[in-house]
Amino acid sequence: MFLRKLIILFVLGISASIVSCRLTQEEMDATATQVTADVYLHLTAYAPTITLTPFPTSMSTPTPTPTPSPTPIPAVPVLLRAHSHNDFQHGRPLYHALGQGFISIEFDIILGVDRLWVGHDSSNLRSDRTLRSLYLDPLRERIGQIGGSVYPSGAQLTLLIDIKSKAEPTYELLREILKDYKDILTTFGPNDEVTKGPILVIISGNRPRDLMEREAVRYAAYDGRLDDIGSGVPSAFIPLISANWTRHFTWNGDGPMPEEERQKLRTIVEVAHLNGQKVRFWATPDDPLPAREIVWQELIAAGVELISTDDLLGLRQYLLENDPWLLED
Repeated sequence: MFLRKLIILFVLGISASIVSCRLTQEEMDATATQVTADVYLHLTAYAPTITLTPFPTSMSTPTPTPTPSPTPIPAVPVLLRAHSHNDFQHGRPLYHALGQGFISIEFDIILGVDRLWVGHDSSNLRSDRTLRSLYLDPLRERIGQIGGSVYPSGAQLTLLIDIKSKAEPTYELLREILKDYKDILTTFGPNDEVTKGPILVIISGNRPRDLMEREAVRYAAYDGRLDDIGSGVPSAFIPLISANWTRHFTWNGDGPMPEEERQKLRTIVEVAHLNGQKVRFWATPDDPLPAREIVWQELIAAGVELISTDDLLGLRQYLLENDPWLLED
């Protein structure tokens, strides 16, 4: 009882000379109630946006708030060739592509002071769009919910990260960030040792090749170019060969594909496959016109692994109707 008096008097800030006075039990209880109520009123007056529980008139054991069940992830066919170009420009980055079953997602990053912004240049950056918040954190949550993979089927997701700022300082910060998510990433060790994870990160754009080649442990691979085909570089370092379609082919889907260019395309794919590398082209026709689907048809026939598009629904519909590479979730 005496200890309780001291605690209440200390809270009220009453001087030591008053401690010796005698308070009745009713006075002490009333004083304690008023102090708590005053704190409650103070908070509601100066922080009206905070929701507070009204002060109880009698003590009781609170009822635990039930934890909400996670929203079930709908099963969709996984499109093993579908690549979402400039994914961050869609209304729902990441989620739109995953909802359509895309196997590969591409986005741009720009170096900030202590974070990596997602965006093409400094004019379209937003405070709520960082590498962690827009992609890595939601993916970790999804993988935990499913039980170890991005899709229930276990298909591995590729994140193609296009560096738009200076290569080396951007990659150095990127590496530190990726290290925090190594539990969900494919990692690369000495002697081309690969430990497969639910996500494969590949660095594109401004790529610090020398820096990446010197690393003993990497959390990302390197996006190659046509010059890298047949160079002897292991696929553990360059698992993907990417090229600008318009720099290597004149045909854009208008009329039949010239046989010479068809053979060139198939040779590129065959040589890359001999080294265990996949192939992707950007800047292929992407307007919803017949030429686009004619080019897609040739890419599939040649064995190109990733077909790039900004029209996720359009490519999804085409692949569901024309591509044998589907994985049912």
